[in-house]
Amino acid sequence: MNTPMNCRELGRSGLQVSPICFGGNVFGWTADEATSFSLLDAWVDAGMNFVDTADMYSRWVPGHTGGESETIIGKWLRQTGKRDRIVLATKLGKPMGDGLVGLAPAYIRSAVEASLKRLQTDVIDLYQSHDDDANTPLADTMGAFADLIKAGKVRAIGASNFTAPRLSEALAVSAKLGLPRYESLQPLYNLVERPAFEAELEKVCIDNGIGVINFYALASGFLSGKYRSEADLGKSARGQGVKKYLTPKGLRVLDALDAVAQRLNATPAQVALAWQIARPGITAPIASATSRAQLEGLVAAARLRLDADAIRTIDAASA
Repeated sequence: MNTPMNCRELGRSGLQVSPICFGGNVFGWTADEATSFSLLDAWVDAGMNFVDTADMYSRWVPGHTGGESETIIGKWLRQTGKRDRIVLATKLGKPMGDGLVGLAPAYIRSAVEASLKRLQTDVIDLYQSHDDDANTPLADTMGAFADLIKAGKVRAIGASNFTAPRLSEALAVSAKLGLPRYESLQPLYNLVERPAFEAELEKVCIDNGIGVINFYALASGFLSGKYRSEADLGKSARGQGVKKYLTPKGLRVLDALDAVAQRLNATPAQVALAWQIARPGITAPIASATSRAQLEGLVAAARLRLDADAIRTIDAASA
């Protein structure tokens, strides 16, 4: 097996992951099956190994019911035999229709079987709670996850979209009951939305050795520098989603990324990702690609080293 690039341990899980995680939300949505296969092949060929998806990807597309991304990954795994080349992460808990939602033990048991079937694998490396579920006692949820780990269906568990108090509470419940704990957190974090993670969650993660795989690492593409005015918003399907970042602060961050990128012969997106990789507490930002060129940009970001001056410049603009 190829040793992936500059691997980092995810929390205390023993899972060794590449410094960027491929966001599988695009598979079956903005990347068709053939493109998705090509991107997954290129990802592992480049020495990267971490892929994240969720059962509900891509329910937001008209005519989709969820499971489209997992199904494509499963077909790729079956056709290529590359299961041992990737660390496979998926999530459950967001609405799947017909009342299928949350983290109750019975639902966890059925949701994992559905994901394993779509993914055509017998084990999920990282199984994550996509949302907190205030209606189910944490002891019940953690107990159900413990059963999956014991049965060999899941290697480690993680949380997404949890607040700092709830993540701390979940860790305390696991410790008290002697159950496996959440080894990772998937929070919103990028250069234009730093407080969401840094205000409280960052300390909980660092203090407890929790791995962090943040989503919207490029702020829906804003940090690529593609959108610099309202006129640019029509450039892609995601354009309207970045409108909120066209502020004096957002443009100041882009200026800083431009300056560093020019000096290091990189792109703004690569610099934005490299800044996150260099942060204490961040294990692997999640980013997506829909073309080989975009994917090569992500791989280059994983290799990019920022000097202290570059980090200061970006910190000052984004604080």
